[in-house]
Amino acid sequence: MSNRRPEDCTDMGQVRAEIDRLDAELVDLIAERFGYVERAWQLKLGARQQANVPWRNQQVIDKVRARAVERGVPPDLCEALWRQMIGWFIQYEEEKLRHQLEAKAKEG
Repeated sequence: MSNRRPEDCTDMGQVRAEIDRLDAELVDLIAERFGYVERAWQLKLGARQQANVPWRNQQVIDKVRARAVERGVPPDLCEALWRQMIGWFIQYEEEKLRHQLEAKAKEG
C-alpha cells in the first residue's frame, strides 16, 4: 500500500485508505508496547514492585506531550490517549501480579 501525504490525497477513498494503513501500524505498535508491559509485570513480580508507578506515568505523559508539540499534534489529545492506555496497562499488570501472588500463596 502506498504512503500518501494528506495533501496528496485527491478523494475520500485515498484518505480512508491512508487512515486504515495508519490504524494497522498503530495496532502493530501497541502490540509491541504490550510485549514490554508483559515483561514489566514479570520483572515487577520478581522485584516485588507495584504495577502503578506514578512518577513514571507522569514522565511518560510529559514526554508524549512534548513529542506532540514537536509534531504539531494537540498535546491534550495525546495525553488523553496515553492516560487511557497507561490506565489499561496498569490494570492489566495489577491483575497479572495479583494472580501470580495468589498462586504462590496457595503453593506455600
